[in-house]
Amino acid sequence: MKKVIMATKVGMTQIFNEDGVLTPVTVLEAGPCVVTQVKTMDKDGYEAIQLGFGEKKEKVISKDGSGKKVIKNPHGATKAEAGHFKNAGTTPKKFVKEFRVENVADYTVGESVIKADIFAEGDKIDVTAKSKGKGYAGGIKRYGMRSGPSGHGSKYHRHAGSNGSATTPGRVFKGKKMPGHKGAVQVTVQNLEVVKVDVENNVILVKGAVPGPKKSLVLVKETVKTGK
Repeated sequence: MKKVIMATKVGMTQIFNEDGVLTPVTVLEAGPCVVTQVKTMDKDGYEAIQLGFGEKKEKVISKDGSGKKVIKNPHGATKAEAGHFKNAGTTPKKFVKEFRVENVADYTVGESVIKADIFAEGDKIDVTAKSKGKGYAGGIKRYGMRSGPSGHGSKYHRHAGSNGSATTPGRVFKGKKMPGHKGAVQVTVQNLEVVKVDVENNVILVKGAVPGPKKSLVLVKETVKTGK
């Protein structure tokens, strides 16, 4: 892996090229991501870099007038996390991820920063994010099953139908498509195209849709497949 960056999803919009052709794009606020740790073969047994993205306040524990402990910023960085970022020479980060790269010697802790300009217009990328949670859903919404007759006399409208044979095997196999929780799973969309890169605002425009809700974390990597 040569190119990688963390981003947050801003939303979708559309742009027009010089010929007036409309292209739907997803706006990603990509980086800057600072290198907070470098894993080496001698020390860790493998080579990778740890990136930090987004600012995060420290968790502060104080006492009020009665001596009772009061926690400020409960979702802030703990002492261990704050110490880790302090050793890296940077402020606490909201998102921390580790990526395996080929050239770890080119990165320096606290000094190397990956910005949106790591990608260029026309690059092919793979995008990974957690999809939107839809809650409990039936078979029709969850898997696109066909519904039954819509007439008033029908007693079969949105039911999933038969689960299997009445005798053999006499049970429901694992993996049977049935109603249940939909969404909120990690999804990777491969071979997307970078339409535009705004270096000044740390913005990348990606053609098409990207999984996840707004403000969610998105991992952008150089594609592992080449498609037409």
